[in-house]
Amino acid sequence: MLKGLYVAYTGMIQEQKRMDNLSNNLANVDTTGFKKEGLSSQTFETVLVDKIKDDSEGYHYAKRIGSANPGVKIGESYVDWSEGSFQVTEVPMDFAIGGKGFFTVEFTNKAGDTSTFYTRDGNFQMTDEGYLVTTDGDYVLGTGNGGKEHIKLDPTQEVVVDRQGYIYQDGDVVAQLNMSDFEDYNYLEHYGENFYYPIDGATAKEFEGQVFQGYLETSNVSVVSEMVEMISVSRQYEANQKVIQTYDTSLQTATQLGRLQG
Repeated sequence: MLKGLYVAYTGMIQEQKRMDNLSNNLANVDTTGFKKEGLSSQTFETVLVDKIKDDSEGYHYAKRIGSANPGVKIGESYVDWSEGSFQVTEVPMDFAIGGKGFFTVEFTNKAGDTSTFYTRDGNFQMTDEGYLVTTDGDYVLGTGNGGKEHIKLDPTQEVVVDRQGYIYQDGDVVAQLNMSDFEDYNYLEHYGENFYYPIDGATAKEFEGQVFQGYLETSNVSVVSEMVEMISVSRQYEANQKVIQTYDTSLQTATQLGRLQG
């Protein structure tokens, strides 16, 4: 009977994790370039239960009495890399990526340490000095200086960017966005709202997408789909909860009967 309690308990934990994940997706429905995440479920391996130290079967003789399924566990988290819809902004510092790939950003943490991160969020700005930065002030990187160049433009000149990420001012190429891509996105770790960084096993490849100026890629989260999924998760959580309540009532009844018989 206690095995059933554990199975229902693991089911509740799984549904709670799924609910947290869905809530995060909905919270980022308006986050530019956000990619929704999901969780997979995985059953624990079925195990054989043994009887041990049972004198009726012979001392120290272990006899298999059946199999048990210890319940469900969280499998893996995954990212839905499908492309979000494009929003027309006509703002010169807004960019969207058509196809696969990422903008390259020099991220600075609170301690002042810098790291190279990647993002689909092309909502950039130009500082008074002419540097191209994210909304949080992190430098957008260009192809110069080994791909670590801080892009600096003339704030008084019009900025035009072509599909390959070349930046023109007054008819001349002044910089190029450092566009990046990877062979397998499973080797990218999510950081914050929409930053990613490569882990061991990640292999860079040539960027084959296109850059669109005056557009932003919206989140690929569907509010309707996420809400429907949340209802389903809530009902499954309640079902597991009722199983535990039923087991609890049965255990109380069994305890009371045992006392009466004793």
